[in-house]
Amino acid sequence: MRFFIATILTLLFVSSGYSQTDQDSLRQVLNSNRPYDQQINAAIKLVESYQLKNFDSTIIEGDKALRLARKNTDSIAVAQLKRHIGVANYFSGKYDVAAKYLQEAIAILEKDNKNRSKLAPVYNDLAKLYRKTRDLDKALENYSNANAIYRSLNDTAGIAMILNESGVVYEYKYDYKEAVNRYTMSMHLAEKAGDSLSVSYSLSNIAGVYVIEKKYDLAEKNLLRCLRIREILKDSFSMALAYSDLGVAMNAKGDYKKAIDYLTLSNRLAEKMRYPELQSNNYNELSAVSQKQGDFQKAFEYFNKRTALRDSLFNLEKTKEIQRLNSQYETARKEQQIQSQQSRIRMQNYLMAGIGVLVVLGLLLAFSYYKRYRLKQESQLQAEILKQQELKARAILEAEENERQRIAKDLHDGVGQMMSAAKMNLSAIESELSFTDPKQKESFDKAISLVDESCKEVRTVSHIMMPNALLRNSLGNAIHEFVNKLSNKTMQVHVYTEGLDEKLDSNVETVLYRVIQECVHNAMKHAQATN
Repeated sequence: MRFFIATILTLLFVSSGYSQTDQDSLRQVLNSNRPYDQQINAAIKLVESYQLKNFDSTIIEGDKALRLARKNTDSIAVAQLKRHIGVANYFSGKYDVAAKYLQEAIAILEKDNKNRSKLAPVYNDLAKLYRKTRDLDKALENYSNANAIYRSLNDTAGIAMILNESGVVYEYKYDYKEAVNRYTMSMHLAEKAGDSLSVSYSLSNIAGVYVIEKKYDLAEKNLLRCLRIREILKDSFSMALAYSDLGVAMNAKGDYKKAIDYLTLSNRLAEKMRYPELQSNNYNELSAVSQKQGDFQKAFEYFNKRTALRDSLFNLEKTKEIQRLNSQYETARKEQQIQSQQSRIRMQNYLMAGIGVLVVLGLLLAFSYYKRYRLKQESQLQAEILKQQELKARAILEAEENERQRIAKDLHDGVGQMMSAAKMNLSAIESELSFTDPKQKESFDKAISLVDESCKEVRTVSHIMMPNALLRNSLGNAIHEFVNKLSNKTMQVHVYTEGLDEKLDSNVETVLYRVIQECVHNAMKHAQATN
């Protein structure tokens, strides 16, 4: 509601500042041979006459004035016009276009310290845009820039305005304490300056926060004080707004009788002033009140009145504006048709060529992206395959090693122990036996010797299958220990290792150890190697 009120106030101010006669006079200056200074001033005033009153006309007249300012390299005039065009686009809902124009205006004015008074309002306009799009941090940044300029210029009215505007941002941030603080500071500045109307707007803003916080009594108190100020000023328009705000507050409070009374008073004043937009909003609120009271017939009637007002407002304004714009466009088109025909054809050719190039580039980029995407997918798939293969190989190696260790343990703890026991039993009964023949003694000794050799063989096989040296030491030390057991007079094994002092992955060490074992045993067994 507060945003609507601010817009209506600006419309009232602008529309009351310029009449149709004034606009005709300004156009006469533009169509004359007067000096550039007079023409550009007339052009800017003409744009201002439409500002917030007729957005399309603001943009059309602004574009014409921009051509005149650029032709005469008048950067300050360009910045002023960009600001007006930006604001018109903002109220038309084209926020991206509005931001572009306002930022370009700021970029020009920031380079000229002599026109800081013109820069501050542009910061304020851009801040309102960011506030509208809920980019609250950027909104506060631009409000801060505007405030710094107003403070450097000792512009109390400007400072008070920024405090009021930025207070709304803190409402959106749900920081109601800071919002009220800013509205209050703005009000104190307005009181010192004797600006009672600005005081009333601060009171209205504070009341709006109180409504949000459901402090309805405080809201009503502030709005009644605001209304008294406006009654003293005999400002019917602002009184209508105050009644409307009171109606909204009482509706939220649940005091429906007061809400209806205030909204009805607001509508009476709005009807006298012929402001159907305010009437429309009031009827919308009255419809909501009636719904809460359970009077759906009355709610429907209010809703229909609101719809009729909005439709008539839209149709009357838009029909008149469309007719005027069509007339302007037809006249301009007929005057420029012959001169611009060749230029249009050339621009069309350039445009088609540019579109063709963009399409080709777009296809190339799309193909390149697709190829990169495929390569990336293939790379990821290959990596996953390799990973799975590595995991499988690891699992197989671990299974094999576990099985070797199990068999080695069974040989060592089972068969080995049984062979040792057999040898001990044979040795024990040797003294009890009487050999009648030396050959019997030799056969008995040979049997014990075979059992002993079998024990050693079982122990050797067990150690080969489960190398304790590898479990205790690094791979290098395990290899040295292995070959030391093999070296004898008939065969010498020489070993040189490098980089094996630290422990490696257990699977890698096991595989390498097995490979070296197999190589050495094959050389001994099949080649009868001596070195």
